[in-house]
Amino acid sequence: MMRRIFTIILLGCWPIAAQAAVGSAAPPQDRAHYRRCLADSSANPTIALSDAEAWVKSGGGVPAEHCAALALVSLKRYAEAATRLDRIASGRATLDVEFRVALYDQAGNAWLLAGDGAHAVQSLSGALALSAGDADLFTDLARAQAMVRNWHEVVLDLNAALQLSPRRVDLLVLRASARRALKQYAEARGDIEAALKLRPNDGDALVESGLLRKQLGDLGGARRDFQAALKTASGATATAARENLDALKP
Repeated sequence: MMRRIFTIILLGCWPIAAQAAVGSAAPPQDRAHYRRCLADSSANPTIALSDAEAWVKSGGGVPAEHCAALALVSLKRYAEAATRLDRIASGRATLDVEFRVALYDQAGNAWLLAGDGAHAVQSLSGALALSAGDADLFTDLARAQAMVRNWHEVVLDLNAALQLSPRRVDLLVLRASARRALKQYAEARGDIEAALKLRPNDGDALVESGLLRKQLGDLGGARRDFQAALKTASGATATAARENLDALKP
């Protein structure tokens, strides 16, 4: 569901923003500690969390807090991780704007994984207040708004995302879904057709087309769309196509 969650950190380098938070003269052992802790946050999250918590107590600052938050994500303790990421992003430490945006974005995605759309909206709005030129941020915010069924806001956020990335098929399909929820059927059909023009036989677009036809009472057309989706789709999209197709059986 979520794209680029927590990918701002490259394990092979010392992020400039985090280095600035502890001073440009951060000793090599701190830089090495951060790299090691980040690597462990995905490979050995329990060890990373214990290490990070001890480092926080000994004055590890933002890098230690950040590593702890990422370890919590790997441990699927999403709400705790999101709370921590929000706190780092809004804290008093002097952080590079790009890093602060990434922290809010990471927090928003963690809230989404926790199933808390309202908090995700707050975090992602914080990111966009600092950087409004990222289509992915608008997309993440749209997903958060969809979780709390703010369909008008979903459309507005996806409008902004598509202004920045007009050929994104996934954004067109998402907007079609929101417009279907708003009963803006002609507009939803237009988004689906635009998506299929850019990427013929796209599974997600075909599933959304089937859902739209089903909502409009065209069960035969819906069945054809779900069957077409099954020919090209895989994973969750194929599962959705199969489940919807099965639901149409007498």
